Amino acid sequence: MSVKNIMRIKNAIEKVMNAVFFVCGMIAIASVVLITIYMLLSGLPAIVEIGPINFLFGTVWKSTAKEPSFGILPFILTSLWGTAGAALIGVPIGLLTAVFLSKVAPKKLAVPVSAAVELLAGIPSVVYGLVGMLVLVPAVAQAFDLANGASLFSAILVLSIMILPSIISVSVTALNAVPPEYEEASLALGATKSETYFKVSVPAARSGIAAGVVLGIGRAIGEAMAVMMVAGNVATMPELFKSVTFLTTAVAKEMSYASGLQRQALFSIALVLFIFIMIINGVLNFVLKGGNKNEK
Repeated sequence: MSVKNIMRIKNAIEKVMNAVFFVCGMIAIASVVLITIYMLLSGLPAIVEIGPINFLFGTVWKSTAKEPSFGILPFILTSLWGTAGAALIGVPIGLLTAVFLSKVAPKKLAVPVSAAVELLAGIPSVVYGLVGMLVLVPAVAQAFDLANGASLFSAILVLSIMILPSIISVSVTALNAVPPEYEEASLALGATKSETYFKVSVPAARSGIAAGVVLGIGRAIGEAMAVMMVAGNVATMPELFKSVTFLTTAVAKEMSYASGLQRQALFSIALVLFIFIMIINGVLNFVLKGGNKNEK
């Protein structure tokens, strides 16, 4: 086979692969667009009928009452505090674990710890919820002298554990990709290893670490099953040691028997959750990754 024929075959394969990549990209974009359109068409009617102010800022949810009320402010605030609490606990632990695995731990220790992190990522949500319900909830009730340990605090603890695999795995990959010359130069200038890790390696891997944080917080926002089993599912304004309902669990626990305006209102909650996730991810990407663009 001549060189020209080989080059023609390679060019043809290249064009085919480019077309495949283009189609896959378009499918991904189309999926997001279709989901967005569907959520808008399904969620807006109930918001219009109930009234945006009453729906978003109402504090009472009684969807099955004779005179129903559809206020979702308790669900919104619960999701906000739950996500913030999980991030406050999970992000520092995840980042420190990633630094340990990437820079400090000997290989004999790093390998089993990494395997444990991967195992955490593979555990189904219902298992987290079951362990939380049987172990964590009674422990919280006993530790804080509560009648019922199913609370916002228990949900935060479960979510903080669930987001660790995403943060750790992506952060370790980002830290391992930092050129060793950066650290060698820092050490040569007299910096300690700890200073080098946190003032050179972590900032250099900032974009990758940010991606891990976004993935972790995205899982915390969208989690339903585990939270449903440990939060208590009471539609009240959030308090740390009181039973609460998240946006996700509000939809999951009622959708099976909902009808009419109640069903439409649940779709509206899903729309609010969808917008909520988009805003959170956008803000996190801007705050955590924006610094790199400015530095360039």
